[in-house]
Amino acid sequence: MLKKTLATTALGFVGTVAHAQSSVTLYGLIDTGITYSNHVATSNGSSSLVKFADGVAQGSRIGLRGTEALGDGLSAIFTLEQGFNSGDGTLAQGGAEFGRQAWVGLNKNGVGALTLGRQYSLSRDYLHNYAMGHESVAGNYAYHINDLDQLTSSRINNAIKFSSASFGGFTFGALYGFSNQAGEFAGSPTTSSGTTTKQGSSRTMSFGVNYDSGPFGIGAAYTDIRFPGSATPAFASSIANINLGTLSDLKTFGVGASYIIGAGKVWGNWTHTQLTPVAARHSILNNYEIGGRYGFTTSLSAGLGYTFSDLAGQYGGKWHQFNSFVDYALSKRTDVYALAIYQRASGSNDVNGQIVPVQAEIGASSSFIGNSGSGANSQIALRLGLRHRF
Repeated sequence: MLKKTLATTALGFVGTVAHAQSSVTLYGLIDTGITYSNHVATSNGSSSLVKFADGVAQGSRIGLRGTEALGDGLSAIFTLEQGFNSGDGTLAQGGAEFGRQAWVGLNKNGVGALTLGRQYSLSRDYLHNYAMGHESVAGNYAYHINDLDQLTSSRINNAIKFSSASFGGFTFGALYGFSNQAGEFAGSPTTSSGTTTKQGSSRTMSFGVNYDSGPFGIGAAYTDIRFPGSATPAFASSIANINLGTLSDLKTFGVGASYIIGAGKVWGNWTHTQLTPVAARHSILNNYEIGGRYGFTTSLSAGLGYTFSDLAGQYGGKWHQFNSFVDYALSKRTDVYALAIYQRASGSNDVNGQIVPVQAEIGASSSFIGNSGSGANSQIALRLGLRHRF
């Protein structure tokens, strides 16, 4: 009887330990607020806009992440993350169920993680840490125009990815996204003939390295997306009112660095993006960014940033953007914030025999505010927002 009791107790203890080594976490955030912009494109030119806007400081989301210990430092890991619009309850990322992230993999202590599914490129993983869009509540208004350099919304379908463990502050990674189309290993464009449309495919390669130790961090990454317009959802192929056409290749390389000084932090980055259309000369986009923030108290922080974007080649244009923010934490999970952002564009392009001036456009996606409209080459965005994380 005693032996049976001890055996039952031991089995119960083992079950408890196994349960403690596995976990699933529900998490998310909601970001909402009111945005005002002085110049937004209309059918007649340009007008002011006041709108309910969400997902600015960070995209609203809900997700599940889990881990299961398999023994000897090995664990199974997964993340399922869904983006949504709090204003109307619809799904983001083209309506995908888990459009932000959907992957599963294995992690080995001291080695790294191998994951498979829809996941971020290394440009996003290693460079967004050195951008105001990540370092402040300016968020998606502060990221570079339409995220052509892949700093925030660079999600790759059908991808296998390795992310190393930290070796004295040094990490590295690589990703390959399959086209998943027979006979088109390197991807293909989406084509139309009459009423028939043949869906193309996209292929991605991405690599990155990062060093983060103490107050100093520095990283570099390269991402090559073949036929970005054939991805689901498609990657952007425009900057402000300049339509670059159907791209056969989007290549982007960038470096970034940051330094913590007491209650403050400064950062900078440079990205170089080559945009190659199927049937035209390529264009080159260089983004140069500097910024900083300071914590006046444990609750109150503020910051400033500047980005210069320079497009040359088949199309040209220049954009100067100034970012500012104030953030006040009501608790560890809830904060209120204010943004004031100004952008000015210059230059013009010959489009079908007509000279078209370059317009302004604040935001990592045209869905946030949109172009400044004809007759306006500048744009202001003012915002009051509320963010809650859980």
